[in-house]
Amino acid sequence: MFGSGAATGHDNTGVVPMRFVWPYGGRSVFLSGSFTGWTEHIPMSPMEGCPTVFQVIWSLTPGHHQYKFFVDGEWRHDEHQRSVSGNYGVVNTVFVPMELYVDPSVFDLETSGSNMELDDAFSHSEAISRVSEADLQVSRHRISAFLSMHTAYELLPESGKVIALDVNLPVKQAFHILHEQRVPLAPLWDFLKGQFVGVLSALDFILILRELGNNGSNLTEEELETHTISAWKEGKLYLNRQINGNGRAHPWHLIDAGPHDSLKDVALKILQNKISTIPIIHTSSPDGSFPQLLHLASLSGILKCICRHFRHSASSLPVLQQPICTIPLGTWVPKIGESNIRPFAMLRPNASLGDALSLLVQAEVSSIPIVDDNDSLLDIYSRSDITALAKDKAYAQIHLDEISIHEALQLGQDANTPYGFYNGQRCQMCLGSDPLHKVMERLANPGVRRLLIVEAGSKRVQGIISLSDVFSFLLG
Repeated sequence: MFGSGAATGHDNTGVVPMRFVWPYGGRSVFLSGSFTGWTEHIPMSPMEGCPTVFQVIWSLTPGHHQYKFFVDGEWRHDEHQRSVSGNYGVVNTVFVPMELYVDPSVFDLETSGSNMELDDAFSHSEAISRVSEADLQVSRHRISAFLSMHTAYELLPESGKVIALDVNLPVKQAFHILHEQRVPLAPLWDFLKGQFVGVLSALDFILILRELGNNGSNLTEEELETHTISAWKEGKLYLNRQINGNGRAHPWHLIDAGPHDSLKDVALKILQNKISTIPIIHTSSPDGSFPQLLHLASLSGILKCICRHFRHSASSLPVLQQPICTIPLGTWVPKIGESNIRPFAMLRPNASLGDALSLLVQAEVSSIPIVDDNDSLLDIYSRSDITALAKDKAYAQIHLDEISIHEALQLGQDANTPYGFYNGQRCQMCLGSDPLHKVMERLANPGVRRLLIVEAGSKRVQGIISLSDVFSFLLG
C-alpha cells in the first residue's frame, strides 16, 4: 500500500518510504545496501538550495537493514549514524519497526491518530533552530490579532450561489447533484425543524460505497433510489457504533458559524472539528428560526485575507521568509534515524480503489499521493474524487477491489486530459526550499487544499502541506 522501491519487487504492500541523506558533499553519490542485495547503486540527488546535501527516498520492508554510500568512487559510511562491522566493512544500519507499516484492515476509527494533513509529523531539530522563537511569536501574534479584528462577513462573495439539500432527498439524487454542481459537500435542510441540521460530504459517499461493497450489508444499490439522506445519517451513527465496538457515536449536529464571528474563531472551529468547510448562517430571530445560509467558509478564504492584508508588509511577519523545510510544518517522508515519525502513505496507480478508500477513511486523511516505482508524483486521489463515480452511474457498475485508482481517476477526467494533470489543480506542488509566503499564496487559490512537496526534477514526493497544517502552525 505504501510506495515501494525496486528492491521490493514493486510490491504495493508492507513497505515504508524512508529518506536517506548524505550531508558531506561530493560530485556523485549513490546508495546501496542489503535492501538492494548490494548489487544496485541508487543515485542520490543534491537538495534544492543545499548542493552539498544529497538525498534519496527509498522504501524498506519492516526489519533490520544495512547500507553504505558510494561517494566519488569510494565506499563511505555516515559516522554520525548507527553503524556495525559486517561483510562489507563498516556499514550503517537502520531498523524499520512493524508499527510504521499501516494495514488499513486493522485501523480503528476512534483511536487512529495518523492524520496525514492534521498531524505535525515533521521533527527536525536542526531545521527548527533556524527559526528564531522571538520571530515566530511575533508573526503568530500579528496574524492572530488580524484574524481577531476581522469577521466572517469579509469572506462573503459579492455574488454566487450556495447549494443546500433537503434531508428527505434520496441519497442517489444527492450524489448526482454534488457531481453536477462540482461541489464536495452541501449543508442539509430539515423542513420540519425549519433549520440546517448537518452536512452531506464526499466522505458520506465513500462510506456508502464501502457499505454497499460489504457482504451482508443492510444497504443495497436498489435502496439508494429511495434511501433518504436522513435515513443514511441515522444509519451512519449505527455503523460507527459497530466499527468502534463501544456502542458510542458522535451525535448528528451541524457545526456552523455566524457572520459576526471573528476569522480566528471560524478558523479554530474548522481545525478543532477536523472539517474542511463551515456554513456561515445568519438569523435575526432570538430563537434561531428562519436561518439564512450566506456562505460556505473554508481555510482557503481566510488565508486569502491574510495574504492580501500582509502582501505589502511581509517584513512584519519574519517567519514568512523561511523555507518550509526549516520550520515544523506539514507531514514529511521520515528520514533515516528519525524515530516516532508517523508513516507517510503513498499508493501506486494500480492499487485498488477499495484500498484507497479504506486508507482515506481509517487513516483520517483527505488525500493520497499516487506515485510511480521511483516514488515520483503521478497524481493524487482525494475524498472529493469519489463524486466522479456518479457519472453515468459508474458506482453501480464497478467493484471497489477490482478497479484501480488510475481507472477511477479517468472516470472523472476528459479523454484528452494528460495523466497527472499537472497544469490544473489536481497536483499542486512546491519545493522544500520555497518560502512560507509562497506556499501560503498558492494555498489561498480557490480549490487548492494541499501542496505536495517534491524533489526538483525527479518530482519524488517528499511530503505534503495542507491548509490545516499552515493554520495549525500560524495559530500555534
